[in-house]
Amino acid sequence: MTTRMVIIGGGPAGNSCATTAARLGAEVVLVERDTIGGAAHLWDCIPSKAMIAAGNARSFVQRSMRMGLSEVATEVDLDQLRARLAMLEGRLESHIRGLLASQRVQFAHGSGAMLDAHTVRVTTADETRETIDYEADVIVLATGSRPRLPDWAPVDGVRVLSTRDAYPPPTMPKHLVVIGSGVTGVEFVHMFESMGSEVTLIVSRQQVLPAKDPEVAAALEEDFLRRNVRLLKGARATAIRTQEDEVTVNCDDGRIVTGSHALLAIGSVPNSESLGLDNAGVYSQDGYVPVDVNLRSNIGHIYAAGDLSGRLPLSSVASIQGQKIAEHALGALSVSRRRVIDYDKAASAIFTEPEIADVGLAEADAFSEGRKVRVTKVPFASSAKAQINDDFRGFVKIISDPATGVVLGGSIVGLHAAELISVLAVAVSNGLTVADIHESALVHPTLAEALREAAE
Repeated sequence: MTTRMVIIGGGPAGNSCATTAARLGAEVVLVERDTIGGAAHLWDCIPSKAMIAAGNARSFVQRSMRMGLSEVATEVDLDQLRARLAMLEGRLESHIRGLLASQRVQFAHGSGAMLDAHTVRVTTADETRETIDYEADVIVLATGSRPRLPDWAPVDGVRVLSTRDAYPPPTMPKHLVVIGSGVTGVEFVHMFESMGSEVTLIVSRQQVLPAKDPEVAAALEEDFLRRNVRLLKGARATAIRTQEDEVTVNCDDGRIVTGSHALLAIGSVPNSESLGLDNAGVYSQDGYVPVDVNLRSNIGHIYAAGDLSGRLPLSSVASIQGQKIAEHALGALSVSRRRVIDYDKAASAIFTEPEIADVGLAEADAFSEGRKVRVTKVPFASSAKAQINDDFRGFVKIISDPATGVVLGGSIVGLHAAELISVLAVAVSNGLTVADIHESALVHPTLAEALREAAE
């Protein structure tokens, strides 16, 4: 008998689950109200990285004058930038739709909610608001999250922006006040500074990126200061006022910042309030759906993935979760695929300039736990490729077991760090040693050679 699976949410988790389940023979219905590919993915992740790429290109053109090239214009064309972002979103959504359609996945354009543990009602997104009920053997909840907007922030999408209002905003900020110094906040600092805006960052702690290695955070702070980014450390925003062409941000320590725009990057909240969790008997906590190692909720045939699961909120992790759910629900786990997801070994990156990436055990965490580790570090300044690129910022740091040489983690700060971390991610996930990296004949001249030197 064919398994009927209904997936609510068409982001990375939902898409991965749908394509895997369809390949394994399930009858799949994918419910999505906004965009196939996921709002958080196509309306946040992709446009932010595209704008960062545009800012990096502008910075590179300016830097290239030191490399023997003539001066060229670097003005930001907002209309052209908007058109490019729309093109990217449309192209990626079309690709995803085509892939799923080729696997006979049924699309339901609307909002999904559970009537009971085996029935999902979809209210169509068109003007008819028609409702269609789907019976399911397996239900997957993957509705993602949205930006958190506090009551004290009068978000209008013009002067006071959420992250989704900033790709790009109606006008380029002359002076942007960024509230929130986590991953999203520092990416916006870099994005707008590289496009010519003056930027002030409100940092509630004593360092940016409070969850990251202090040495990594210090390298980013140093670069921000070099770019004349103003850092307000130990300040927490409590109110925003708008008047004509400026905004004023008040902080809890009495400091006040005035700019042309303010942007909130203070986390996200899960999209779970309209899923009918109570109707299906699904337990939730603070809007998230707690899951076991196989991503099951307290109701065995109802799974949750992506941001809704409360686990590591990365698109790459969500995609793996979706795949694992389909394999588990359909009993298709081969011996080689029975490993549960180890979130501590997931690589992550921050697309500032310089880029920041890390994986596995962090140096500060190892010392706080009293673990004996070997820490080796090589600056990119010693790299021939960095000299060629005229960009010497950053370093490679590898954390390994001093007894066995097994790679436990690592951090990279510098050009293409998000790409280079893949080498360490494979090493961490598969128990490789520093000798395995050091004995690899890597291409010369490349930045990757710094990995081999750090492993020596």
